[in-house]
Amino acid sequence: MSRVPSLEDLGDVSGKRVLVRTDFNVPMEGPDDARIITDDFRIRAALPTIEYLTSRGAHVVCASHLGRPKGSPNVKYSMAPVRARLAELAPGVELLENLRFNPGEEGNDPAFVSQLINGIDMYVDDAFGAAHRSHASIVGPSLTLPSAAGRLLQREVDVLGDLREKPKRPFVAVLGGAKVSDKIGVIEALQERVDAFIIGGGMCFTFLAAQGYPVGDSICEQDQIETCKKLLAGPVPIHLPEDLIGLDAQGVYQTFGIRLPSGAKGLDIGPGSAAAFTDIIMDARSVFWNGPMGMFEDPRFASGTKTVAQAVADTKAFTVVGGGDSAAALAQFKLDDEVDHVSTGGGASLEFLELGDLPGLAALRGAPNAR
Repeated sequence: MSRVPSLEDLGDVSGKRVLVRTDFNVPMEGPDDARIITDDFRIRAALPTIEYLTSRGAHVVCASHLGRPKGSPNVKYSMAPVRARLAELAPGVELLENLRFNPGEEGNDPAFVSQLINGIDMYVDDAFGAAHRSHASIVGPSLTLPSAAGRLLQREVDVLGDLREKPKRPFVAVLGGAKVSDKIGVIEALQERVDAFIIGGGMCFTFLAAQGYPVGDSICEQDQIETCKKLLAGPVPIHLPEDLIGLDAQGVYQTFGIRLPSGAKGLDIGPGSAAAFTDIIMDARSVFWNGPMGMFEDPRFASGTKTVAQAVADTKAFTVVGGGDSAAALAQFKLDDEVDHVSTGGGASLEFLELGDLPGLAALRGAPNAR
């Protein structure tokens, strides 16, 4: 596979108008017409790319989506708070209004692509978190403009590419979250690459049901049980919880064994499971973690995720955390500086590990300056 063009491949950018697709999908709170950014990490993460271009005389125009406005303007998803923060961090850099205000963005409408690149000389994609989507701003501009990956996108590709193709072993994948169906593809793909899986979160109950254990009222995808049986019979060990924390049929907090009684709901892995998972993580040389071990937003059910997060922080292995809820958990436990790489795209990191490519990367490799 040919490489993705880098910023250096753009050549002289002085005097050029450069469209930079960023991922400024930042968390915000407050009333719809006066929202406040609660974490500007994604804005700051784009600064190395922006500074490379502006320091060489380029005029940068950033573009991003924010939330899911469903193809029409919505004050709740206005880029105004983001634009104000960007002006503080990178004065003089433009920011277009929310791309998803136009249905042509998600529909990959060529007319919207033409509107985006009108008056633009070059294109840079620095939005790894959106690179798995064939949207207009991701795959359209590089059809005609000299294009490149930004620093953030390039770092993601380098780190995840090495993890996929040449990990240090043992390589352990720690997977959580609610649904097995969301992770089947990556589990099947990683079976050829990892030495062990650790599975917690809501998805563990479908695996436990596949082993014949009662799971009470816990999340369980009945249509995935046969698939889980096949995965459990596969060549790579799958480590599941041996105890659980949750609520009994009366809604009372309980620690359970591996069998959940009728009406009970598992909401976290138990202390024995957390200790066993920690041992596996500490013995690894590469760790990829995507998905919490339980409903960590509730302090009663945070201990499993916190213990696993601490193990990922403490291990001497090369550690990659796959964005989304896992990154939020790391930040909540103040461990985000203790891992080697926190991906800016949860879904994108999973899809890249599964497929080895993304629509946004393929588009860049097809740009005029990359052919």
